Amino acid sequence: MIEELLFAVAGAGAAVAVYTSAAARVVKQYERGLVFRFGRLREGIRGPGFTMVVPAVDRLRKVNMQIVTMPVPAQEGITRDNVTVRVDAVVYFRVVDPAEAIVRVEDYRFAVSQMAQTSLRSIIGKSDLDDLLSNREKLNQGLELMLDSPAIGWGVQIDRVEIKDVSLPETMKRSMARQAEADRERRARVINADAELQASKKLAQAAAVMSEQPAALQLRLLQTVMAVSAEKNSTLVLPIPVELLRFLERATPGGGADPAGPAPRPTPVPPPPSLPPDAPASADPVDAGEAVEDLTGPSVEPAPREDTA
Repeated sequence: MIEELLFAVAGAGAAVAVYTSAAARVVKQYERGLVFRFGRLREGIRGPGFTMVVPAVDRLRKVNMQIVTMPVPAQEGITRDNVTVRVDAVVYFRVVDPAEAIVRVEDYRFAVSQMAQTSLRSIIGKSDLDDLLSNREKLNQGLELMLDSPAIGWGVQIDRVEIKDVSLPETMKRSMARQAEADRERRARVINADAELQASKKLAQAAAVMSEQPAALQLRLLQTVMAVSAEKNSTLVLPIPVELLRFLERATPGGGADPAGPAPRPTPVPPPPSLPPDAPASADPVDAGEAVEDLTGPSVEPAPREDTA
């Protein structure tokens, strides 16, 4: 009798152990459990820890509540300014309602992935190339709003959406590089022109100061000569001021201009008339004078002028 009782107790204990092992479930800290009894969702969500279900009747479905990082495959599209680009992104989301995530949608991960791809294509077509390259924060917020609207009904919350990379065609990259180079050259020219303007103003001020004190120009000249000679050059160029040349011209005797005016030019004396070829040559000056008189005629003395009373 005692042996039968012991066998019965041992059998009951074994049955309880088998039932417990079949009904026992462990839910981790980052998970939540949903119990389906004959395919029907029971009320209440099983929290983390040890829990029991009815074997062969209940089925426990565990849902991960951690933040999921899902990469979005690169999508190729045409921007609003007709540029072909390839854009990839990453989506951060988590389940906030396990019952809705399991009951309302077949596979919430696949649903979020497809929605992210379509939303990314849509945002590419609505944006310009400059926005994709420089204004990504605004595009990230737009993508997050587009994904969050349908995801709320699935028990999923979109935490963040980030655009990872924007791939451009090689021709567009070269065009942008030329544009950037031209812009940098334009800025360099503007800066040089501004520097020349400022330098000209400063030089004009310096010239105004030196014009009041001529000795300042000489001191500046000596400083320049000293700076050039400090370089140990074999050739030294020494500029001579124009004022020094004018001073030397005034100090030279006869170099200056006569204050009484220019001297009168001497009257040229006409050469004597030539003799005819057949006239005999004579060495006597009297005969030569007579010959000249014969040719030119007798000289007429001017009549004296009578003064009128």
